[in-house]
Amino acid sequence: MRWTFMMFVCAAWAQKADVPRTIQQGNTLRIRAAGNAVSARMNDRTVRLFPGDGGAVGLMPIAVEQKPGEYKIELLDKDGKSVGSLPVRVLDAHFPRQNVVIGQSLAELKPSPGETETTNAFRNNVSETRYWAEPLELPVRGCMTSPFGVQRYMNGKPTGNFHGGLDQRSPAGAPVHAVAGGIVKVVAEWNLHGRTVGIDHGQGLESMYLHMSKLAVAEGATVKKGDVVGYVGSTGRSTAPHLHWSLYANGVPVNPRDWVQVTSCAAAKKAPAKGR
Repeated sequence: MRWTFMMFVCAAWAQKADVPRTIQQGNTLRIRAAGNAVSARMNDRTVRLFPGDGGAVGLMPIAVEQKPGEYKIELLDKDGKSVGSLPVRVLDAHFPRQNVVIGQSLAELKPSPGETETTNAFRNNVSETRYWAEPLELPVRGCMTSPFGVQRYMNGKPTGNFHGGLDQRSPAGAPVHAVAGGIVKVVAEWNLHGRTVGIDHGQGLESMYLHMSKLAVAEGATVKKGDVVGYVGSTGRSTAPHLHWSLYANGVPVNPRDWVQVTSCAAAKKAPAKGR
């Protein structure tokens, strides 16, 4: 887990920001600002800042598709006027390709009516109250079978999509825990996502849990970090029991490994055995 911080301190920026900060594609840039800024902008993306940490704080997602290079984070006041800026360098994350082999019936599955629209509306919601605190909690125990950001191929054919979350190996029926506190906004059973729960953690942060066998919460419920929200399964477009979960920062899928520590299954196999 690695947070990337940018601290803005008004007149001192030029002296303190002569070297661009760096962040990888898919990660989340946390902004802390002093002064009268109420939002931050990078290219055509503007995010809200909220009172906190003695100033204002917010989350700037760096999209998987963001081209590597030099950019500028600009702070805006309530009138939309710039009150300062700071450079940032976006690094290439070198996301690999991954081929998923599935049967014809799964390959031909289409989204349920409203599945795409509900998911998009959920992830783009920005609520005032912050329920989350660092660090977040892994929703299940188990190594990572598929990382965030991989370019997805299905049966050898490109899908044009990237993996918008990460998959963890876990036995069927294992409890799935909320990564942070929040309000349950989505409880659904869909063709692609299967049995799904979506939690609004506040101030632009949301999480979603897919393919579960059973659901354990109702829409509108308040949950705490670690509460059980469902149980691992293989519903929807899934070939075996596992948990796919996603994080969204201000509507953009972001890398959960920037928020939590999880070991890939490949790395776990290579790790030397511990002595007794």
